[in-house]
Amino acid sequence: MTIEIRTPDKSVYSGEVTLVQLPGLGGLFEILEHHAPMVAALQKGRAKVQDKDGQELFFDLNGGVAEVLHDKVLVLAE
Repeated sequence: MTIEIRTPDKSVYSGEVTLVQLPGLGGLFEILEHHAPMVAALQKGRAKVQDKDGQELFFDLNGGVAEVLHDKVLVLAE
């Protein structure tokens, strides 16, 4: 699946990944390939992304919104 993490100023990360972990309002949640479509509000916290090589990348978020649709994750972060 693909992910794009954007802020109002720039694109922070874009690429092919196998796992995304995000800080939702109700706690951490994970997104894997073929996840059902969804939209979720995000709170301040750390996002974890695992790329196709198994490398884990971390991004600090100050809140935002995540959309999952057709194996694409779009994170609009503050």
